[in-house]
Formats: sequence, C-alpha cells, structure tokens
Amino acid sequence: MCVNQTNQRTQGSRTQNTLGSEARIAHGALHRLRQDLFVDAFAFHPMPPLEDAKVARWVPWMPERLRRWARWLPHSIVGFFAVCVFLGTFSERYTMGPLHGMFSVVVCVLLAVPAVVTLFRPVGAFWLSMIGFVLAMGGSGLSSPIAYLTHLAVMTLVVLRTRARLALEMWLVTFAVAAVLTSVVSANAGDLPPVAVFSGLVLTAAAAVRAWREERRQVVETQTATAEERSRRTLLEERATIARELHDVVAHHMSVIAIQAEAAPYRVENTPPELATSFATIRENAVAALTELRRILGVVRSEDPDAFAENAPEAPQPTLASLDSLLDSVRGAGLTVEAVITGAPRPLPQGVELSAYRIVQEALSNALRHSPGADARVEISYVLGGIGLRIVNGAPSRLAKPSPGAGHGVLGMRERVQMLGGEMTADRTEDGGFEVAAFIPVAHTATNTAGETTA
Repeated sequence: MCVNQTNQRTQGSRTQNTLGSEARIAHGALHRLRQDLFVDAFAFHPMPPLEDAKVARWVPWMPERLRRWARWLPHSIVGFFAVCVFLGTFSERYTMGPLHGMFSVVVCVLLAVPAVVTLFRPVGAFWLSMIGFVLAMGGSGLSSPIAYLTHLAVMTLVVLRTRARLALEMWLVTFAVAAVLTSVVSANAGDLPPVAVFSGLVLTAAAAVRAWREERRQVVETQTATAEERSRRTLLEERATIARELHDVVAHHMSVIAIQAEAAPYRVENTPPELATSFATIRENAVAALTELRRILGVVRSEDPDAFAENAPEAPQPTLASLDSLLDSVRGAGLTVEAVITGAPRPLPQGVELSAYRIVQEALSNALRHSPGADARVEISYVLGGIGLRIVNGAPSRLAKPSPGAGHGVLGMRERVQMLGGEMTADRTEDGGFEVAAFIPVAHTATNTAGETTA
C-alpha cells in the first residue's frame, strides 16, 4: 500500500510539473502576443526609401534624375493599392439607403487607410484593418471577399515590415474574432476553414520572406564587420612592420650621433668643460633614445615577415639599390618583370628608400598572387621634388588561387605613402591588369642630369 501511495504521489507530482510547464508556455506565448500586438501598437516606425544601390540594380536603364523618385516606388505602390480599395468598396454604397451608405463610407475608409498606415505604424494598421474587417462582416453591406482580401494584404505588409512571428499572432486573432462574429450573426461558417488555410499559407510565405531578409541582413552585417576588423588588424600589423623598419633607420643615425658626441671632445685640445658637458648630454640623450626605440620595437615587432623580406632581424633594411636582387627573386618565382629607371638616381633619405622598396615589393607580390602568368613593369622616376613609382601588370593568363586577405597589401602601401606625405593610386587597368602609382616628395638637394636605364 505504501508503494501504491508513493507511485500516486510521484504521478501527481509529474502531472503538476507538466501542467506547470504548459502554463508557463501559455503564459510566455500570451506575453509575447501582448508585447507584439498591444504594447506600443501605434509606435512610429516609418519605412525608409530604397537604397540607391538597389534602385540602380533594379532599374539600371532609368535616368539618374528619375532614380531619386524611384526610391519611393514601394510607397507609391501601397498608396495606389489603398486608392483602388477605397474606390472599389465605395462603388457598392450606391445600392443602399443614405444612412446605410454613410456607414459604408466609414467602412471603406477603414479598409483603405490601413494599407497606407503600414508605412508608418504597421501594428496599428493591423488593428485599424481589423476594425474595418469586423464592421464589413457585421452588416455594412459591403462584399466580404473584398474586406477579407484587403485585411489579408494589410497583414502581409505588416509581417514584411516587422517580424515573422506576427504572422501566426495576427492569424490567430483574426480568425478567432471571425469565428466569434460568425456565430453571433448566425452566418454560414462553411467558408471559414478554407479561408483560414489560404490565409495561413500566404502569411507563412510572407514570414519566410521576412525571415530570409533578416538572415541576409545579419549575414551582410557580419561580413561587413569582419571585413572592417580584418582591415583594421592588417593596418595595425602594417604599422608595426613600418615601425620595426624605421627603428633600424633611426637607430643607425642615433648610433652615429652617440659615437660622434663621445669622440668629439678627444679631437679638440683643451676642450672647454661646458663643451664637454654638452657633448656628454648629447650622447646620453642619444643612448636613451636608442633604449626607448628598442623597447618599443619589442612591443610592435611583427612575427610574420613580408613576402621576399629578409628573415634575419639584424640584416640591414633594403633600399632601391637592392632592387636587382628583388627582381631576380620575383623572376625566379615565375613573374616576367621589366624595370625602367628614369632620371639620374640620387641618394634619398633612408625612410623614403625603404618605403619605395617595400611598395615595389608588395606590388610585385600582388601580381604574383592575383595575376599568374602576367607580365609586370616597374617604373622609377627620379624627378625634382621627389620620386615617382609605377608598377603595372597585365591580365592573368590562368585562374588565380584564392588568396585570403586580398587587397590588404594596397592598404599597407597606402599607409607608407601617407606617412611620408605622398600620394598613391591603385586600380585595375582597362586590359584587366592592375596598376599602382605613387609619388613620394623628397627635398631636392642637388641638380642631376636626366637619363634612362633599363634592367
């Protein structure tokens, strides 16, 4: 007997738990229904016009001035639909008496206006349409099919404008009210089930379209955020690489300053104490600057060297004098490249030499990755006031392998040029190739004779 009582208590507890779970589910559903259809039902939620990119894609043949008005095409279609509904329902009132006809006019307005209201207050438009639908079924004399189809069109617009789950909620409310109203007016309920099924199919399709659009929007946002994050990370990595390279350039000059400041007092007999103190201060500041540079270098040092870059961290930074070895490396990798130097080569600041070398290096690396089988041409122009670079390659002769992070090399080149106050362009050529052109300003120190050599 004790066992039976225990089993009964266990079963009772399970039943109570099941009922409690069902009650929580029902309470959650009613709460969502209240939040979706009742709380802030008439909140202002305007539908924005179409984006210019979509208009250009849908009607590319339309003149540019007319595309500005084409952005409001969905609003115009909804407004035209509302006018047609009003005229169609208003024409039926002439078969009724004056009082009945006036009531029908009110119903006509309640059936036509909600379609326009969906553009600004979608959930409120559903309730206005619901009132018109009830009045039409309750004896306004208007044909019920027109009222039903209008209400279905409004519900479809509301789903497309808000969220997918409103399709089920509006469907339940509509046909619950329709069932009650049918029983109150003692009307024939035989048409209600097929109408409900048809409405369910239409609203399900609208909900699927809305869910697909929302998913697509989230995918686009995710891809955009990922691309921005990748570009930001690449920019930081490029700046770290530039900092490491400039460290070597600046460290060389600071080392020379420290050595010269230390040796200067010994080159002059009877050096004044004030001068010796000044040289000692210069040396101390130079050594302190070198220490800070090494500390910063430890933070920003890049672990992954660039393509064709020297792997030894103690190796001297390359300059345009090392261009021949770079071209040999590229040719060994399978790229046919020609180099043309215009003007008389002259010594340039080490930062400019290094950046020019890296720009040529990155441009040729991009040609190898994205234009396999193409020829490339490197043009270096020593002109008054700076140095010009132009690296152009032809169209690929075979399919290029997918390369993650494509386009980030251009970002690094642009960063180098902007750091030196120059200008740069990078774009595709008419024949399907790619061209990088840059100008880096340099203070002119000597007049050179122009000439041209070919490598």
